[in-house]
Amino acid sequence: MTDTSQDHTGSLSKVLASTFRLYVQTHGYHWNVEGPSFRQLHLMFEEQYQNLWNALDSIAERIRSLGAYAPGSVAELMKLAGEEAAPAQSAEAMVDALIKSHDALAGQLRAAIVTAQEAGDEPSAGMLSDRLEWHEQQLWMMKASRK
Repeated sequence: MTDTSQDHTGSLSKVLASTFRLYVQTHGYHWNVEGPSFRQLHLMFEEQYQNLWNALDSIAERIRSLGAYAPGSVAELMKLAGEEAAPAQSAEAMVDALIKSHDALAGQLRAAIVTAQEAGDEPSAGMLSDRLEWHEQQLWMMKASRK
C-alpha cells in the first residue's frame, strides 16, 4: 500500500471512528433527553443515530474495498476518535454538544474528501461528500432550533 493509500484509508478510519463516537453520543442523548422539547428532540436524536449507525457499515466496507482493515474494536475506534464530549444533562446542552460534534466531524469529512481526491478515489470522495451534506443539514436544523 502506498503512502497516499495509507493516508486515505487512515482518514476513512478516523471518519468511521468519529461517526461511531457521535452515534453513541446521540443515542445516549435520545435515551436521556427530557423537558418541554422532549418529543421533538427524542425523535430528532433517533433519526440522527439511525443515520449514523447505517453510515458506519458503508464507511467500513469502503475501507475494506480499498484493501485495508477497518477498525474492529470499540477500543480501536475510540483511540482513533479522540476525546469524548463532556456529558450533557439538559436538552439545550445536548443540542449544543451535538452541534459541536457534528461540526467537528464535518471538518474531518472535508479533509478526508481532499485526501480521497488526492488518492484518485472518486467513489470515496462521493460517499464522504454525501456524509458531509447530511451533517451540514443536521447542523442547520439544530442551529435553527436554537434561535
